[in-house]
Amino acid sequence: MPTLKRTITSLGVISLGMGIAGSLMPAWANDHGHDGAESGVQVETLARSSQDWTGGQLPRYPRGQPVVTVLRITIPAGVSLPNHHHPVINAGVLQQGRLEVITERGETLLLSAGDALIELVNRVHRGKSLGPEPAVIVVVYAGAEGLPTTVLDPGQSPGL
Repeated sequence: MPTLKRTITSLGVISLGMGIAGSLMPAWANDHGHDGAESGVQVETLARSSQDWTGGQLPRYPRGQPVVTVLRITIPAGVSLPNHHHPVINAGVLQQGRLEVITERGETLLLSAGDALIELVNRVHRGKSLGPEPAVIVVVYAGAEGLPTTVLDPGQSPGL
């Protein structure tokens, strides 16, 4: 299994999944497009991949009018989110706390503040804030008009 750094992709502010944008960029554009090193600008790629954190291939972007959603999600210490899945590509950065993500297959990812992840698409999973402080994660969803960012899966076994 690839390391977390290699299995993560940049979405949102890093590249927002404009898959064709790379082929449309002028030849003179640098990888990050900021070109401010001389003035002290630092750019760090937190996530960049065509795979989710389990190594699964990401799907194509949905057709239709693109809709980008940025959410800050705060999960109190000790609280587990309900089983759910995301029908759109998304990525996040844990800003505070510790978070455990568990898939329907029992795969587990432990995140600490500053860690980035490329989330699962159309796979049931849940997150749990491990405390002692709340887990705060900012997530960028690259969807399309009419598509939800998250769908609850109440029929799934809570034990995953």
